[in-house]
Amino acid sequence: MSAGAEARAEPGVTLQEITAATVRAVIDLSVSDSQADFVAPNAVSLAEALFKKEAWYRAIVADGQLAGFVMLFDEAQREAPPMQPRIALWRLMIDQSFQRRGIGTAALRRVVAHVRAKGLYHSLQVSYYPGEGCPEPFYRRFGFQHTGRLDAGEVIMELPLDRP
Repeated sequence: MSAGAEARAEPGVTLQEITAATVRAVIDLSVSDSQADFVAPNAVSLAEALFKKEAWYRAIVADGQLAGFVMLFDEAQREAPPMQPRIALWRLMIDQSFQRRGIGTAALRRVVAHVRAKGLYHSLQVSYYPGEGCPEPFYRRFGFQHTGRLDAGEVIMELPLDRP
């Protein structure tokens, strides 16, 4: 394998439940100052998850090291889910010391596989606040498409799940 191919190799990324032993380390993860306006701190996300039945969240672990956090908003987790539940990527953050290594892409692949395995959804939505340094290019490269909709100033994109 060439050095260039090695550099592009996907890291070993898993999504793991957050436990009492890992919660503090998850809270301590952070993005760079230039990204802070685009994702809530993990402590805020975990606090919100306590009060939302729809929250599904995991630590992102890369090659055995805690590297990030992901949270979905999943209507199928409600006590009385709708006939056609929606699901959205609510939070995705990679700690600043782990960025630009393919970990976010690998984690999002794991999330999409998790969502597809449920067999309940037609698409996965994500939203973001526009601005310099926003995650739009990352989501576009992954295959998310603009919907033309806004929600409280956030641009809504979706990834159709009926395609690989």
